[in-house]
Amino acid sequence: MPSPNTAQTEPETSEVERDALPPPGPRPVLPQRAIAKAETFKPGDHVVYPTHGVGKVERIAAEEIAGQKLELIHITFDENRMTLRVPVNKARTAGLRKLSSRKQFDEVLAALKGRARVKRTMWSRRAQEYEAKINSGDPMAIAEVVRDLHRNAGQPDQSFSERQIFEQALDRLAAEYGALEGLDKQGAIDKLLDFLKAE
Repeated sequence: MPSPNTAQTEPETSEVERDALPPPGPRPVLPQRAIAKAETFKPGDHVVYPTHGVGKVERIAAEEIAGQKLELIHITFDENRMTLRVPVNKARTAGLRKLSSRKQFDEVLAALKGRARVKRTMWSRRAQEYEAKINSGDPMAIAEVVRDLHRNAGQPDQSFSERQIFEQALDRLAAEYGALEGLDKQGAIDKLLDFLKAE
C-alpha cells in the first residue's frame, strides 16, 4: 500500500491521485467561514478545495492506507485531470467546502465593483499576499485580488507577474461562479470581466 504522502501516476489516463496532507511550507490562513461548520458531502457535489479550486465528488469510500482504514472523499478536477483523496474526518480542517450560495456570491460580485486597494509595499510582498488569498479558497479574498490587479483602459499596463496572478485569481473565481451558474469557464470569465468594467 502506498503511504499517504505519495502521488500515484497512472500513465494510461495521465491522472494523478494525491492524498490531502498539508503541503510543505507555510499553510495559508483559512477564512473562518470555510471552517465554521462541518459539511456533509455526497457523490456529484461540486466542492472547493483551497489550493486546487473547484472539483467534483466522485465517490466516498473506505480504504486502507499505511495500515489504517480511512473513509476518503475522492474529488476529481477535470481541468488538470487530477483526483484528490481527502479523509472525511480531515475535510473541515483541510478547508474543503461546498460551493458558495448565490447570496454569498452576490457579495463577491459587489466587491469586484469596489475601488482597488493597492498597498504601497514591494511587489514581492504583495505577490505573496495575493497568492495566499488565492490559495485560501475564500471567494471574497480571491475577488479582492481580481479587483486590485484589474486594469481598465487608460491605466498603466500590468507587469508579467501581475498579469499571471490576476489570471490565476480570475480563473479560480470563474470556476466557482461557473459551477454555481451552470456556465462554462470562458462564459464565467466574460461575465466577471463585465462586472469589473461596470461603473
